[in-house]
Amino acid sequence: MKKSISLLSLAVLLFTLILSGCSGDKASGSGEKEVVKVGLNGSGVPIWEYIKEKAAKEGIEIELVEFADYVRPNQALADGDIDLNAFQTISYFDSFIKEHNLDLVPIGTTIIAPMGIYSEKHKSVEDIPEGSKVAVPQEATNLGRALLLLQEAGLIELEKGFDQSQGLDAIKENPKNLEFTPVVAAQTPRVLPDVAASVINNGVAVEAGFVPVDDSIYIEGSESTPYINIIAAQAEDKDNKTYQKIVEIYQQEDVAEHIKETYKNSLIPTFVPLSEIQ
Repeated sequence: MKKSISLLSLAVLLFTLILSGCSGDKASGSGEKEVVKVGLNGSGVPIWEYIKEKAAKEGIEIELVEFADYVRPNQALADGDIDLNAFQTISYFDSFIKEHNLDLVPIGTTIIAPMGIYSEKHKSVEDIPEGSKVAVPQEATNLGRALLLLQEAGLIELEKGFDQSQGLDAIKENPKNLEFTPVVAAQTPRVLPDVAASVINNGVAVEAGFVPVDDSIYIEGSESTPYINIIAAQAEDKDNKTYQKIVEIYQQEDVAEHIKETYKNSLIPTFVPLSEIQ
């Protein structure tokens, strides 16, 4: 009988050990590193590899999960497949979570990837002649951002209360009678020989070999609030101490310098309070 009880006790002990070994990735105060899965697209990996090293010194293990599109990182976050993501502007985030009814929130600001106006023929926007052709990205979100940039540069004036879904019809004044030609965003650098200027997304410009701050004739600044990138989490985790620690690590001065050096000043570290973008 004693032998049976002993065997039963051993079985219970083994079962308990198996269960504890199968528990989630996150540490339970045993001194083990806490694992945090962060969803990214490829362009953000060099930044997060650096942050990953810094976080490890704080007892946080970051696992980087790469996505090839701009839809799945938010869906994966909402489904709990990842813990954080860092790939999108606040403008895109707000639109996406509203359309898909997701309970996600921003928990920190990171960078701006500034859109710029480029030209092979002119050294400033003031030099662009009357009646010239200007290429703009045709996708709705990109086009709206391009129009706001053109307005900021003084080339056009948009209707009051401009909604980025309005497109070219929202141009109220066009003093130089410029002809705007929408093209696929990826093609905006390739049409430069055929136009007076082209509005090009940051990533597309970098892939084409441009250094945005040096090669553009006009570029967005750090005050372009809707286009500040963010770190996002599930709403229930907005005050999670580990996630807030990761935000704190990201917003340190050496990370800002790493971003500037790695991306040749193509990205602008923009660590502003969330209250400024909401």
